[in-house]
Amino acid sequence: MLILAATPIGNLSDSSRRLIEHLTSAKYIAAEDTRTLLKLAQGLGIKLEAKLYSLHEHNEGDRVEQLLEIAKAEDVLVVSDAGMPTISDPGFVLVRAAIEAGIEVTVIPGPSAVLSALSVSGLATDRFTFEGFLPRKAGERGQIFTSLLTEKRTMIFFESPHRIHESLAQAAEVFGERRASVSRELTKKFEETVRGNLSELAQWAKAELKGELVLCIAGNTDESAAEMSQLIEVVEALKASGKSLKVSVALIAGIAGVSKSELYDQTIASRAE
Repeated sequence: MLILAATPIGNLSDSSRRLIEHLTSAKYIAAEDTRTLLKLAQGLGIKLEAKLYSLHEHNEGDRVEQLLEIAKAEDVLVVSDAGMPTISDPGFVLVRAAIEAGIEVTVIPGPSAVLSALSVSGLATDRFTFEGFLPRKAGERGQIFTSLLTEKRTMIFFESPHRIHESLAQAAEVFGERRASVSRELTKKFEETVRGNLSELAQWAKAELKGELVLCIAGNTDESAAEMSQLIEVVEALKASGKSLKVSVALIAGIAGVSKSELYDQTIASRAE
């Protein structure tokens, strides 16, 4: 059996009794970083008796068969450095292979940076989408934002403190003055959640920030989809990045579900104003 176990995202007191019991009794543990796991065990005051296997993005494909062989007869506990395995962390390849092999997979639930940030964001929580880590390159990041222009659900992203200002400024260019929040150092001593519109948050993020960051952006609440003026701004931004006007219009029209000819005509008309 595979047992996916959530570990604390900061505060060790969030470790569940089940997690501690399984860490103490496990014979085999697959960890994203075995050194991080050993620090966790030390912080919890427990001694690990298990045989440890590293399971990270660079070796997961090669490690799967070995762990599956063990899981056919014994329990294998799977942990990431923080939060739930497989959620922007290693484990998905292993879980999928286990299911295909008929091996039972279960879970020990626990802390989640995604849900924690959403719950304190002040944004709609009834429907949301988790988009994982934003791309490092501005062009790719802009494409992600543009593809989500008409998304009605609250959107959640992970981002680095070194790129959060640039990402927020770019998000403001695409989404306009949407409400958003940035949470950092969740459950830790210097936990902070800042709320406002995207341009306000971009201004705040000019200061040097530290810690893990979760960005939440409000969905599009306009039932008629994105405003034409907003679409025109995105078209012009794409054109400025090097794409032709025709290609830019076709891309945005396809995403927003509007007429290409209408968007093209409106873009040309806006230049004459």
